Amino acid sequence: MFYDLHIHSCLSPCADDDMTPNNIVNMAMIKGLDVIAICDHNSTLQLSAFAKLRTNMNIIYGIEVETIEEVHVLGLFKSLNDAQEFDIWLEPNKLKTANDPSYFGHQLIMDENDQVINEYKDLLITSTFIDIDTCIDKIHEYHGAAVLAHVLDRKNSIINQLGFIPPDIKADAFEVKNVEQISYLKKAYSYLTNKIFIINSDAHRLIDINERENAFDDITFQKLWSQ
Repeated sequence: MFYDLHIHSCLSPCADDDMTPNNIVNMAMIKGLDVIAICDHNSTLQLSAFAKLRTNMNIIYGIEVETIEEVHVLGLFKSLNDAQEFDIWLEPNKLKTANDPSYFGHQLIMDENDQVINEYKDLLITSTFIDIDTCIDKIHEYHGAAVLAHVLDRKNSIINQLGFIPPDIKADAFEVKNVEQISYLKKAYSYLTNKIFIINSDAHRLIDINERENAFDDITFQKLWSQ
């Protein structure tokens, strides 16, 4: 199963406005992917449009949470309802500050026909009031898989923010950019040797969505939700 499990839609202010539901799915199909996950910053409000699309693309319902430590954690849910229930729990833990579209970008909510039906007013690219461990536990409570996002990035990664990856972290997988990063992490943290690594794009533009290069076998894919 060729995948990209970290794609932002136009709900994320840092993503292009043409990251619409149909554009994302069509680009993923052109690139030969089998499964994608939509992971907007601190919100699942775009996901219902993806659920209504008439497509053979397998869609995972995701979210990218910024914890109080400013670490990004992906929640990946097989069920739209589970993703939305997690977001309902997250809502009172979000920082309420108005978005400035001219500075941060638009936060567009679209329907399944790529028509704008609303624009989220509070800025989504802020830290929430929940810590990493609580975030991961709650993702599991709502039957999701918790993935530490872009763990070697200079911004909003667990290594950048904490300085290391705790050996008792309950994450189901670790997101990297390439196989070289996997080799580095296994050498630096021996306790990650048997962990699942995911090579995602973290796409904010259509062109950045993964090519048909990274694949899961079915057993490894299902293991994400069974640990």
